[in-house]
Amino acid sequence: MKKVIFSLLLALPFGVMAQEATEQPAAEVAEQTQQPQVARFGYLSYNAVYEQMPEFAKAKESFAELKKKYEAEATRFEEEFQRKFAEFLHGQKDFPASIMQKRQAELQELMEKSTKFRRESRELLKKAEDDMHKPLLDRLNEALKAVGAEQGFMFILNTDGNTLPFINPAMGVDVTEAILIKLGIKTN
Repeated sequence: MKKVIFSLLLALPFGVMAQEATEQPAAEVAEQTQQPQVARFGYLSYNAVYEQMPEFAKAKESFAELKKKYEAEATRFEEEFQRKFAEFLHGQKDFPASIMQKRQAELQELMEKSTKFRRESRELLKKAEDDMHKPLLDRLNEALKAVGAEQGFMFILNTDGNTLPFINPAMGVDVTEAILIKLGIKTN
């Protein structure tokens, strides 16, 4: 992936010059070949900016409250199962075979319900988290697009995950401040 981006960055000034050469007189082309255009790009830590958004803290708090409710319900299921299992163990020597089978079936059903609830809870929590974060991500992406267009960048790179260990400051611009200003988190 890095080789592809590097190749694109190397080829870009030549591709831009070739395209402009077909559209401009020879004198202008000669002037441009002496001063090749450099592709400008921006970069930022997407996560660092995202976590500074005030809405992020609210979404995180709402998600924590929702998760707590699901965990409380799962705990209730487990406590009910443990209580019934203890009752089963305590009375199993006195139960006739038919009642023993019925109690075993009840325990099996409770265990299956608990497992199903946990699985569905994880899915519902994931969807709820995605739904809470979507408007924030959309807002951040719109700010990125606006700053990218305003500053004439070819693209804006995300530096999270140590994917870009080196960025030449003469060619790339850290857009973190511009994005924070665009989002209204910081002022000029």
